[in-house]
Amino acid sequence: MNKEIDKYVKNDRFAEYTGIKLIKVDKGYALARLEITDKHLNGVNIVQGGAIFTLADYAFAAASNSKGSVTLGINANISYFKPAQGKLLIAEAREISSSRKLCNYKVDIYDESNDLIAGFNATGYIKG
Repeated sequence: MNKEIDKYVKNDRFAEYTGIKLIKVDKGYALARLEITDKHLNGVNIVQGGAIFTLADYAFAAASNSKGSVTLGINANISYFKPAQGKLLIAEAREISSSRKLCNYKVDIYDESNDLIAGFNATGYIKG
C-alpha cells in the first residue's frame, strides 16, 4: 500500500477506539478483526449492529485504498444473518469491480466459529 494511503488507514482514530486491527492488506483485499468486549454489546447482550458495520466499513476502507488512490465510501449496506458467537469477529473485504472513478466491494463478516454473520456491500469514489 502507498505509504501516504497507509498512513490514512492506520491513523483511523475511530477504528482504534473500537479495537479494530488490520491483519492483512493486499491490492483490493483486506482482513480485519475485532475482539468483542462488553462495550460492543447491545441491551440484549449480543454484538451491536453498529460495531459489526464499523468493522466491515474499516475493512472496506483498507481494501479500497490499498491500490494507492484515496477512495471514499459513497454507499454501503449490510445484512445481518445471525448473532455472533464468541469473542472475535473477522471481516474479509474483496474488490468486486473497479473503474476509473468507482469501485465495488463485498465484505463478509465471520465470528470465531467461522460462521458468516453478516454481509456488507459498498461503493467507493476513487479520488485519484
